[in-house]
Amino acid sequence: MPLEVGIVGLPRAGKTTLFNALTGAGAVIPGKEHVGVASILDERLGEVAEVVGAAKVTPAAIRVVDVPGSGAQLLGNLRQVDALVVVLDDWSGTRDPADDLAALQLELLVADRDHVAGRLERVEKQAKSGDPALKTEVIELGRILDHLDTERPLSAYEGALPGELEPLTTKALVEVRNGPGGIDLKLEDELAELSAEDAAQFREGPSALDSVVKRLSEALDLLTFFTAGDTETRAWTLRRGQNALEAAASIHTDIARGFIRCEVIRWDDLVAAGSHAEAARRGLMRLEGKTYAVEDGDVLNVRFSPPR
Repeated sequence: MPLEVGIVGLPRAGKTTLFNALTGAGAVIPGKEHVGVASILDERLGEVAEVVGAAKVTPAAIRVVDVPGSGAQLLGNLRQVDALVVVLDDWSGTRDPADDLAALQLELLVADRDHVAGRLERVEKQAKSGDPALKTEVIELGRILDHLDTERPLSAYEGALPGELEPLTTKALVEVRNGPGGIDLKLEDELAELSAEDAAQFREGPSALDSVVKRLSEALDLLTFFTAGDTETRAWTLRRGQNALEAAASIHTDIARGFIRCEVIRWDDLVAAGSHAEAARRGLMRLEGKTYAVEDGDVLNVRFSPPR
């Protein structure tokens, strides 16, 4: 599954404009949830693809979700995303971005409180059966609710949180100011309709959207690895510290199930060698097992046994 990001913001802040700019989705239906895909640009990918003569080049991707409004029920649709991008009005001159950020953080907290209160009510009824695990959960949910009632996010909660909660206030939060003090999202949305070459002529530097993606990667502590073949060369994201088996699972679950070993080459070693075969001849390729901690820039070739 690709990295998934939810966009939140107060009315007219520009969150749907950001969604369009990131995904190139074009016209969207007001009042509806929008889902699209944004590419993560990486200059290394093109160099690796050129070396292996790839017929298809596929960048890593972010799945982007834009929900209408910012009420507790709508925000609840973002519980399964990896991070939240908060769009703030810095263009109208009528809003204070810092105040709007505080208001949105409070809405996220209220959404979590409603979610925990609802779960507590359900578990209390189930706990009447006498199940010790449910009784323990009732006690813990009560503590979590007390914590939220002090208007503190669950990222500051010192105890263990039930995995089923998927709280909003523990997610990585990336702030985007829409306006002179940040990113001109209207301009970026217009440039997204042009080719990369034409858009570059209107910019004084790289796309401001790239900085959003970079900040998301930093907030989630992501790394990029590559798979390189003449049919397709592709970039993938992984959390730093994850292993070769988890990388295999991100490619395909069948590859992870049949994992045998992983051939690893650094991307720059592959480019310098000019081919997998030459990299192996120079001793730049090594074999790793399931527990190998993948590093940023690794080119992986997973050997596996196909399921029967």
